[in-house]
Amino acid sequence: MVETRRESRTRRHERVREKIRGSGTRPRLAVFRSNSHIYAQLIDDDAGTTLVAASSVDAKDAKGNKSERAKAVGSMLGERARAKGIEAVVFDRGGYRYHGRIKALGDAARSAGLRF
Repeated sequence: MVETRRESRTRRHERVREKIRGSGTRPRLAVFRSNSHIYAQLIDDDAGTTLVAASSVDAKDAKGNKSERAKAVGSMLGERARAKGIEAVVFDRGGYRYHGRIKALGDAARSAGLRF
């Protein structure tokens, strides 16, 4: 059975989500990467709500390549989370490898004060 890249990523994401669960005290930082944008949100899986969200669409002032825009999204998400009193999160890479834009977003969120 031949799978597309999207199907393979979805299978990896489902496998990761079996192990990762966010709570109100330590929400899940979920990342989605499209061809042109990157989206991140903090999710409380117990309540089923999104606590904080940020994306490269929101970051109008972010210039440069995709990795630099991902850094801007990570720092924006970190600042918004700190404003809501969230310091620790569980990182959900969404089935993507932890490099490139995903790593840039994660490192920027860490430097903004989030622990994971």
